[in-house]
Order: sequence, then C-alpha cells, then structure tokens
Amino acid sequence: MRECHYISSSVIDLEEIREILEKKKTLALSDEAILNIEKARKYLDDKMKENKTPIYGINTGFGSLCNVKISSENLTQLQENLVMSHACGTGEKIAKPIIRLMLLLKIQSLSYGHSGVSLETVNRLIDFFNEDLLPVVYSQGSLGASGDLAPLAHLSLPLIGKGEMYYKDEIVPSEEILKEFGWEPVKLQSKAGLALLNGTQFMSAHGIYALLESYKLSYWADVIGALSVDAYDCNMSPFDELVHLVRPHRGQIKTAERFRKFLEGSEIGRQKKVNVQDPYSFRCIPQVHGATKDTLSFVHKCFKTEINSVTDNPNIFVDADKIISAGNFHGQPLALALDYMAIAMAELGNISERRIYQLVSGLRGPAFLVDAPGLNSGFMIPQYTAASIVSQNKQLCSPASVDSIVSSNGQEDHVSMGANAATKLIKVLENLSTILAIELFNASQALSYRKPYKTSDFLEEMVQEYRKSVPLVKEDVVMAPFIQKSKEFLENYELAEFSFD
Repeated sequence: MRECHYISSSVIDLEEIREILEKKKTLALSDEAILNIEKARKYLDDKMKENKTPIYGINTGFGSLCNVKISSENLTQLQENLVMSHACGTGEKIAKPIIRLMLLLKIQSLSYGHSGVSLETVNRLIDFFNEDLLPVVYSQGSLGASGDLAPLAHLSLPLIGKGEMYYKDEIVPSEEILKEFGWEPVKLQSKAGLALLNGTQFMSAHGIYALLESYKLSYWADVIGALSVDAYDCNMSPFDELVHLVRPHRGQIKTAERFRKFLEGSEIGRQKKVNVQDPYSFRCIPQVHGATKDTLSFVHKCFKTEINSVTDNPNIFVDADKIISAGNFHGQPLALALDYMAIAMAELGNISERRIYQLVSGLRGPAFLVDAPGLNSGFMIPQYTAASIVSQNKQLCSPASVDSIVSSNGQEDHVSMGANAATKLIKVLENLSTILAIELFNASQALSYRKPYKTSDFLEEMVQEYRKSVPLVKEDVVMAPFIQKSKEFLENYELAEFSFD
C-alpha cells in the first residue's frame, strides 16, 4: 500500500517533495483544499450569473483579445479552444521526473482556492499523478511570462481527451487512456483553461528538479575534491576553521567543515609537505564551493516561495469579493534564480577541471597518472574531455533572463525567458556530473601513487567500492566506458545523509 500525501495549504519543501517522488506516494486533497476549491468555484459561478460585464479570461478572449466578450453558452468552448490552440510545444520531450513535478506543483497551486477551477479538474490531475499517467510535454515554447503557456497546455490536453501520455513506457493518445480507465473528458468551465495554462510550473518543476540534483552534486564535489586534495598531496591549512571564521560566509564555513570531516584521520594529510602552498583549485575550495552553496540557499528560498504560491491569472479572492487581473504568472524571480544557479553549478565544474589538470600535470606524480608515459598516454585525454564540457557550460551560462521578446500583439511586451533558463540549467547539471565523474576517475588513480600512505577511512571505503566498477589503469585502454561507469557510480552510490540547507 503506497503512502499518501495530502495536498493542503501547509508549506511543501524540497525534503517533502523528494519523499513523495522516491517513495512514490499518492496524492489526495485535504478537506481544507476541497473546501477552498469548491468555495472559489461557487463564488465564480454566482458572479457569472449576476455580472454581465467583461471579466478577463472568464468571459473574454485572451492576451491582446482581452476586450472581446464571449457569450455564456460558449464559455466551455472558449476554455477548450485555449488549451488546444496554446499546445504549440516543440523540441525534445522533457523527462518524466520533471513532468511528475509539473503535475504535483500545478495541483498544489490550484488547491489554494484562488484559481476557480472545479474539483473535478483537480481530482483528474491527481488521478494522472497517482496512476503515473504523464502527459507528453515539450521543452520549447514558453516565454516564461504569461505563465508557461505552451508546456502547460500540453500538460492539460489529456483532461479534455487530447494530446498524448506516457502509459506503461509507451506514448499513447490520451483519448485511449481515458477509455482504458473509464474516464469521461473533463468539461472545462469558465476560467479553468486559463488557470491551467497560466502558472510557472514548467519553470518551477525544472528548478525543483535542479535543486534536488544540485545539492547532491554539490556534496559530491566536496567528496571528490577531498579525494583530490590527498591525491595531490595538499596542505590541510586552507581548511582550518580559524581562517573561515574571519570571513564567515556560511557556505565557506560549511565547506571547510566538510573537508575536515572527510579527511579526518588521513595519513597523507598528516605527512610533512614539501610545498608551502597549493594551486587555487585546491587551496580555495572552501571559497569557491562555498559560494555555490550560498547560491543554492538563495535559489532554494526563491523556489520554496514559488511552489507555495498561486501563479495563475486572474486571481479570485472570495472573502474580499474581488477578481483581480494582475501578473503573478511572470517568471522573472525564477529566471534570475535559474540563471544564477547555472552559473554557480558550472563553477563547480570549472574548478574541478583545473584539479583534473593539476593531477595529470606530472608535478606531484607521474605524468598523466600512468607508468611508462610516452608509450602510454594514460589520463591525458579525459582532461581534454572535461575541458570541452567546461567550455560548453560557459556558453550555456549566458543568462536567458536578460532577454525579452514582445508577444501577443504587444500586450505581453516583457517576458522572463525563464523556461530557456530552466532547460539549459538541466544540461549544465548533466555536464557537471560528467566532469565530477572524470575527476573521481583521475583522483582515484592519482591516490594509488601515494602508497603506502592512506587517505581517510571514509574516502578509502568509497574508493574501494568504486574499484568494483572502475579498476586501476595500468596501461592504455579504452577510457570512455570507465567515465560512464564513474557517472553511474555518482548516481547510485549511497551517500551519507545531507540536508537541504
């Protein structure tokens, strides 16, 4: 029996989201959420009976057609037309974990009772989530301003029996899925289509997915960086607590603390060093890795606020007897945060590649980390690969949020481009995992040249487990499979518990 998570007005955070996904919890609306949804829907129905004036998105056209009034008998057609006409996504299909997050976050936002959708609509979205029926959503099409219109249209199409869904690892027309489960298409009432399409759930889902990955990769960067510190026979003084207390950036202090913990008991670390100082890529790890941690804290705060918000338009305030058309769908806060996170995470790859370079340089061990260099090229080319990926990340970190293109006949004259920031961030993180995998590959090889001295028990145990997948390289072999196995190790190795703080 799967555990159930009840959607309510209480704050949902990363840890809770991770649990929902990892434990494959089902969703259900709390009594409070049901009351909020029904109260807003009734208010809207009553308002439509007594009010004959245009109310944006409820009995009018959309965007620059906002002044075109729609008759009451055409309101369902209006909403369904909206969903169909806005399903203009192109590009790659986005990953299933991100689609699950989109569903979860859209349900959460609609549950607050400021959107005016019907209970039936929200419950059908919950059915999709619980049955792992994931609408096919495309990566391109959103300007991140009037919400993520095109991606959310594709997310919503199956409600009316349109579009496609993933079902048992196949892509199946939604109409067939509804028949399979005995469901009738939902008849979208006034405002419903707009509530579904307005919102930041494409950007938010990417951001939450990226945060979950980034905290893990940030932790791995510290673990692998610590291994490189001993593999390169570095001084421990840059990690002394006193240094960081006089420049007390939180991330910097936390990074130095982690390195002291990871390297505790290292025989290599206790040896007297010939080198008075080490290159910045080792000596400044607390400052560089720490700055990324501080960035993640900022981004985490931004997305925590966003996923516990109402981001469609117009918003319904029953108690105040107001329907307000405004701009909560605009993705500017997210666009800036997504760009910032991409830059911060790319920097972990940037400094990692420099450590890779130092490890193969021959300055503190054999050139290219192999016996008989010359006859063997050894670890010469993994560094090339890392360098090329670092260069691509630099290109991907050109900020999307500084761009804007006018749309909707001038009505939507400033857009965030947060969706573009979101999709390229995912590529940055994928690249970072490869760079860190290469550093692990190199550092574990370099460590073997420190024998008979050992690193810490923590790192020795990790390397011993790693060796089950990736052996020491004695002479030239095809390296690509070992890089792939290193990536798989980062994905599957059971890390010590860490928190999202």
